[in-house]
Amino acid sequence: MKIPTAQFDQTVAFYRDVLGLPAEDVTGTEIAAGVSRSVGVEFGPNRLWLDEVPNYSRSDVWLELSTDDVPAAMERLAAAGITPRDELEPLPDTMRAHWIANPAGVVHLVAQARDPD
Repeated sequence: MKIPTAQFDQTVAFYRDVLGLPAEDVTGTEIAAGVSRSVGVEFGPNRLWLDEVPNYSRSDVWLELSTDDVPAAMERLAAAGITPRDELEPLPDTMRAHWIANPAGVVHLVAQARDPD
């Protein structure tokens, strides 16, 4: 979730304090360009990323899809007419991932699955 600076702290507090979900501040680690702070929230079996983006005026939901084989996933998407949208936001060089958008324009990150550690 991309969140403007003015609502970031309150949004993190909502998920962490009001809903009581485990949250991890990963600010200072390798996060996407344009993101000044990032907090990962355990949202059931999913991980919700709360990213502070100073130049945003409203929040925007972006989703992440995990896969064990990014190239194969991208081939499957290409066969369905879905093209990479990597111009949307630069990713760290070490990240194996690509941006795509669904037909309604909702952005998704197709990323290498993380180790469960």
